[in-house]
Amino acid sequence: MSENKLPNGIDRVVGQRIRWRRRELGLTQEQLAELLNLTFQQVQKYEKGVNRVSAGRLFEIASVMGAPISYFYEGAEAELSDERLRAAEDNGRVQAPLLDTDTLNLIAAFQRIGDESLRKSLLNAVRAAAEAFDPKQVQD
Repeated sequence: MSENKLPNGIDRVVGQRIRWRRRELGLTQEQLAELLNLTFQQVQKYEKGVNRVSAGRLFEIASVMGAPISYFYEGAEAELSDERLRAAEDNGRVQAPLLDTDTLNLIAAFQRIGDESLRKSLLNAVRAAAEAFDPKQVQD
């Protein structure tokens, strides 16, 4: 595979957003694969950012999942900037972290809370807990 066809940080962001949306909809990888006429292994590879999602396939995914295409690129600009910094620092060895299952579950649950004041209160509690463990890592 030529170097320009290898997945990059943006591919990982798109894959992660596919995973988030799938989980928001309560779909399994198998169910999404069936809707897209793919194997669940292909969905898995898209979600992990191992395989690039073509423009046509992303359009199809967005349609099936009821999301605008832009949804899948949220965070991509920051990832591209971070990737360039890491590439400069690491001499080209780029590894973008993916969120683990607990983090994804937390995000999905948090997004279902409709009460804005409760959301802010919970966010402040999580920040306080994180700061208690490592005050240098907590940011607003």
